[in-house]
Amino acid sequence: MKIADLEFTPLIPYATIEKRTKEIAIGLNAEYAGKTPIFVGVLNGCFIFMADLMKEITVPCEMAFTKLSSYHGGLTSSRIIKDDYDLSVNIEGRHVILVEDIVDTGNTLNYLIAKLEVRRPASLSVCALLLKPAALEHQIDELKHVAFEIENKFVVGYGLDYKQMGRNLRDIYELVV
Repeated sequence: MKIADLEFTPLIPYATIEKRTKEIAIGLNAEYAGKTPIFVGVLNGCFIFMADLMKEITVPCEMAFTKLSSYHGGLTSSRIIKDDYDLSVNIEGRHVILVEDIVDTGNTLNYLIAKLEVRRPASLSVCALLLKPAALEHQIDELKHVAFEIENKFVVGYGLDYKQMGRNLRDIYELVV
């Protein structure tokens, strides 16, 4: 499949993503039973994963969004974090679950966790669709729920983009090298 000027090949089909998302939701529902967590989506990439995840969450909850980026249209993290949209809800004393599309170096996630911890949430954990363990530069103790670990390859689809294209694809595709 061609997206912009690059070729991609299938990596994770939607049926597999759907099954794993339901499994994660079961765990979150058990972990947060009797609590009212706030799910904070990290835009833009999380929107499809978060929507599907929230359909499976049965505990009372709230949702909010923030927007950060470090790729800026390229194939690798620029290591420059752009903070486009701050969280507008008070999280003090709340159980916060960050919903991420992908964790690679961990720089953006580390930045966000530090930014939110000063707001004194009761707890802070991360739920990520994808994790690239080989690219990780930081230990992230808050990373508790990961749908899939993948190789350190560039991926698109299911909310992830290349040059703002490919987010609408149901499956996840990897770059053909």
